[in-house]
Amino acid sequence: MQAVTLGPEGTYSHRAAASVADDVEFRESVTAIVEAVADGEYDRGVVPIENSIEGSVTETLDALTDREVAAVQEVVTPIRHALLAQSGEFSVVASHSQALAQCRSFLEEEYPEADLEAVASTARGVEHARENPDVAGIGHPANADGDPELRVVAEGIQDKTSNATRFFVIAPADERSDAGGKSSLVVYPNANYPGLLLELLEPFADRDINLTRVESRPSGERLGDYVFHVDFAAGLYEDRAQEAIADVEEIAENGWVRRLGSYDTEHVIH
Repeated sequence: MQAVTLGPEGTYSHRAAASVADDVEFRESVTAIVEAVADGEYDRGVVPIENSIEGSVTETLDALTDREVAAVQEVVTPIRHALLAQSGEFSVVASHSQALAQCRSFLEEEYPEADLEAVASTARGVEHARENPDVAGIGHPANADGDPELRVVAEGIQDKTSNATRFFVIAPADERSDAGGKSSLVVYPNANYPGLLLELLEPFADRDINLTRVESRPSGERLGDYVFHVDFAAGLYEDRAQEAIADVEEIAENGWVRRLGSYDTEHVIH
């Protein structure tokens, strides 16, 4: 099976993707990954959906709103950030914006004068560090293994030791499954009135379904208009889930409800 994820080689996304596919190729953005899977270019895509420190990855949420794909698995992996450079002397730290944010306290305390540069991925920042002695990258410490140009300047630099990221394994929409321990929906009610969000959530509470994540994103249609991303701890095959979704569809009758699918969770530690 072939999968596509954020590149280049060595990103945390690559590590997650390697757990589901032997053949992994790369794109420079989450949007490009979702589009490639939706268009049938790849069997699977692996995209970050949520980090335990920085929260949801908004580019992923927006891409899942714009294109029809299925979520077929959830991969959770711990994040072990290291500072990688040619030496201990540098003036720029380059990495993905999420990684920079996850290491904010360390960078402010240890390298307050360094300029922070957001790049497409952690591995891209490591590449910059490999090419430029004035740049340090943030990434998994294994990125420096066997590399004569890089060394680990500091390890475990994330602000919280519990740092972990959830990834969705996505597939073409016709591979959506109703079986699994968790499910995800994207809901666009195309409405805005007092109590709307409460109405959308009550069908789950009434049936004792635990909501594990609720996120709103601007629809892009008009100010104050939102799309809701909902994860819940039940499979779409369950009667209670089907009943709850039917109620949500009735509330969102002027918009739409998209079932991303049901899936199980795999924990990848490496």
